[in-house]
Amino acid sequence: MAATNPTAAHTTHLAKVFAQYPIQVAHGEGVWLHARDGRKVLDFYGGHAVAGLGYGHPRWLAALDRQARQMAFQTNALPMVIRERAAARLTKFAGLGLDTVFWINSGAEANENALKLAFKITGRSKVVALEHGFHGRTAGAGAVTWGALEKWYGFPRRPFDVTFIARDNPAAAERSIDRETAAVIVEPIQGVGGAFDVGKPMLEALRRRCDEVGALLIFDEVQCGVGRTGSPFAANYYNVAPDMITAAKALGNGFPVSALLLSRRVSNPLKVDDLGTTFGGGPMACAIAEAVIDTIESESLLANVRQVSAYIRSSCIIGPVTGIQGAGFLLGLKTSRPAKEVQAALIAKNILTGTSGDPHILRLLPAYILNEGHVDILSDALAKISA
Repeated sequence: MAATNPTAAHTTHLAKVFAQYPIQVAHGEGVWLHARDGRKVLDFYGGHAVAGLGYGHPRWLAALDRQARQMAFQTNALPMVIRERAAARLTKFAGLGLDTVFWINSGAEANENALKLAFKITGRSKVVALEHGFHGRTAGAGAVTWGALEKWYGFPRRPFDVTFIARDNPAAAERSIDRETAAVIVEPIQGVGGAFDVGKPMLEALRRRCDEVGALLIFDEVQCGVGRTGSPFAANYYNVAPDMITAAKALGNGFPVSALLLSRRVSNPLKVDDLGTTFGGGPMACAIAEAVIDTIESESLLANVRQVSAYIRSSCIIGPVTGIQGAGFLLGLKTSRPAKEVQAALIAKNILTGTSGDPHILRLLPAYILNEGHVDILSDALAKISA
């Protein structure tokens, strides 16, 4: 009897866990994706808020090449100037008094470490999170992600107590954040939650209540940070300073890197072995983060985000779009039809956008180099889609 080929029935060796759009990408350039079938697709999705500089940016490529040739990787047990230099560059860019950085690899890992520090410093066991928030798929980050337990969490139990509160109700903050609360974690602008602007009043209420009870405030800026609001961070945009900020995605423009920015209240108690990582703080990741920040500032991309975001708001309430929420280049287009239908119609016109947890929100997460001419292409396409 002939042996059975165990892979014969498989069309792919990749785990089938991702819903995928009908675009086979061959390469990218600027804000454009070039598909294997010859199509040129205008990308308003940015690799899920990652490609802040777009594709193939020369300064990004140069930093990658230079550091790879000099030193591709080295353990944190050996000090390197590039780590310290990149951390100083990031804290200066933020300008929030969060002057210590712990380098890691992903947004979920950054959130996991932020929560860990909150428990360690306060000696408490509860976290307050907001409804519709998304913080990652690890045990701790998933535990504070709205709906994860019912949909995909997978672990037998949460590792700590979690209370979810309404994302637009300051009074709920007063009631739920108490002296058992170690931390409050919030996306100032929720990404998966529909580019929902939590807003200054709510953020101020969270800050005030954390101060009253001694809890730590964590801003998850994995998606909305590093320039996406048109400010360095949403904390700058709203003028509300947290105790910790987590950053990733656009920080590396496609290279895996994340950072946990710490206030002195959090960093001062730290001692050797309180935190650890193998690949976090790798020299290539740090060189890339430094280059991304330098490019954002030297090419005035924050001003461009603000200008073009305003143009989107003035020109894209058209066709099936009835309103726009969010800030900067994390925008939610409110649709009269299901957003997935509008997204499919735009893909047919060679424009890629995102959807969200809200079935009537089309999400825009473009590169910071997007210009008004690109917006005109989107606006013209939306005008041709029935409401």
